[in-house]
Amino acid sequence: MPSVSRRGQQVTPFQVMEVIKAAEQRRASHGDALWLCAGQPSTPAPRAVRDAAAEALQSQVLGYTPAVGIRELREAIAEHHRRGGLAVEADGVMVTTGSSGGFTALFLAAFNPGDTVVMARPGYPAYRNTLQTLGCEVLELDCGPEVRHQPTVAMLEALPTIPAGVVVASPSNPTGTIIDADELAAIATWCAERDVLLVSDEIYHGISFGRECTSAWQTSHEAVVIGSFSKYFSMTGWRLGWMLLPRALRRPVELISGNLSICPPALGQVAAVAAFGDDARRELDAHVARYAVNRQLLLDRLPELGITRIAPGDGAFYLWCDVSELTDDSARWCEQALAATGVAMTPGIDFDAVHGHRHVRLCFAGTTAEMDEAVDRLLAWDPSTRPG
Repeated sequence: MPSVSRRGQQVTPFQVMEVIKAAEQRRASHGDALWLCAGQPSTPAPRAVRDAAAEALQSQVLGYTPAVGIRELREAIAEHHRRGGLAVEADGVMVTTGSSGGFTALFLAAFNPGDTVVMARPGYPAYRNTLQTLGCEVLELDCGPEVRHQPTVAMLEALPTIPAGVVVASPSNPTGTIIDADELAAIATWCAERDVLLVSDEIYHGISFGRECTSAWQTSHEAVVIGSFSKYFSMTGWRLGWMLLPRALRRPVELISGNLSICPPALGQVAAVAAFGDDARRELDAHVARYAVNRQLLLDRLPELGITRIAPGDGAFYLWCDVSELTDDSARWCEQALAATGVAMTPGIDFDAVHGHRHVRLCFAGTTAEMDEAVDRLLAWDPSTRPG
């Protein structure tokens, strides 16, 4: 029997994938699963992207591309950021195999085993799990509602030592909260002045509800900005993301990425150029308008379930809900709710190992009818079956 490394034995599960597996089983057995668990759009890629992919399949070889991505897509991404007010050139853009592939290559290039990297709690678990697997020490800042579940410069100033890196996400997964523009600028300045690498996860830009999204590159080009086609662009399974990289990191990340995956998927790269066209934008903005309706519906109806403490949900398509009035074991509660009602929700333990047992994350990227039906089913669920 082959041996498994200590690193392989210690990888922490990404619990939402277990929920997705259970929801798939419910779909197969009952056909009635409502997906409020997976953090992805319920819509396909824009028609222009699908048309471009169909044409490329017929007319192009679609072989290996440069590890950094095809030039046409890098130029399109740079122009996308320039329209948003950033000074970005194509040479500073690297296309990646999803944002996840970008994070892994970046962490390998930027951090050494034993380095301390700071992130918020609650936060996206794959940051923590990947960094720990690579031998880094992860320091989580307890970011409660009083700071809108986002880190602050005051928290960084209070650290016992200067870390090697800081990871922020705005809008955040799981809370949907957006860092104030002044605070993000202050964090970027604090990091730049101390040679701390700021990694700014901006993959949910484009999805916000009345609150401004700003970029770390508006303040410091020594930060790394992570982008993705998965969320606003509705291309989750296409596995395409990108990074804006400081000059010193471009070649190391390119070399590591070339060894890890050779290149991002060629078909997706060719097709994704069309995602920045006007027709695609109109289609995608219509999705965001639906997300806004779904968000408000849940905010209006969740109090019927006794859920009243909810993070602001400024952007992305999540609500981070305190369910301590219903349970002190959100994993068990979500499991029982799925079995009883077919409503699949993500327990907070994925995102917060300290307080997550009292929280759930709801994704409202589905249809409005599905959101309404989910609340109806949970209301009809016999309260005596609920733990807590």
